[in-house]
Amino acid sequence: MIFEVRGLGFRYAEAEALADVSVVVEQGQRIALLGANGSGKSTLLRLLDGLCFPSAGSIWFQGRELTEEALAEEEFAHRFRRSVAFVFQNPDVQLFNPTVYDEIAFGPLQMGMAKAEIAAAVAATLDRFGIAHLKDRAPHRLSGGEKKRVALASALAIDPEVLLLDEPTASLDPESQSGIVEFLIDCRGKKTVITSTQNLEIVEEIADYCLVLHRGRLVAQGPPSTILANEELLRETHLLHSHRHRHGGTMHAHPHIHQHHKH
Repeated sequence: MIFEVRGLGFRYAEAEALADVSVVVEQGQRIALLGANGSGKSTLLRLLDGLCFPSAGSIWFQGRELTEEALAEEEFAHRFRRSVAFVFQNPDVQLFNPTVYDEIAFGPLQMGMAKAEIAAAVAATLDRFGIAHLKDRAPHRLSGGEKKRVALASALAIDPEVLLLDEPTASLDPESQSGIVEFLIDCRGKKTVITSTQNLEIVEEIADYCLVLHRGRLVAQGPPSTILANEELLRETHLLHSHRHRHGGTMHAHPHIHQHHKH
């Protein structure tokens, strides 16, 4: 077991973001965290990464409660940060080094890896994500798709057990989105991955299990085929897109889920 979430609650000053969420994440699972804007997806990922802490309930990581006190312990903090990597929805929040090379080397450097080890890890990561040609570029001067790839690469450089991805395909062009999806497909059986998304087209490819959040509560969970077949659930949680068509002068809306196609 990687994570166990028990009766989790979290409040911001202005509103409740999560309430009574309980879930178990097993090693090697690829989970899609589904929900509309404001459903609590990003907050849950931040809590799982120890960037903030619950107002109620608890989170356990590999049998140890994830608390401020636990992360103040050097040994546990090192193990946790070595094991869990978070990629923000907005890569500009994450990228701050002068070059792409420095960005990808930052994690291994913080983990205390030897210089030769760092160089090998960076080279392998640059190659894996097809961004070696960007290594001397400033991250803030890259395109949106390039920034996403660099952010993901920087998280992968330490080879974490767990990846937490917040809307990794949002605002990407089709080619960049396809690259991220291919990477997530490749994670099957290799890493534990929790991906928040509203993009139902990619869910069956990137996940083996789904958690559906609505207004801060876990309202459904199950395999992608079961969740995607539940039209009423998708409509109630504002995940179902409608296409509008004109018939005989009258506009009609039809619920529709796009399927992701490889080209």
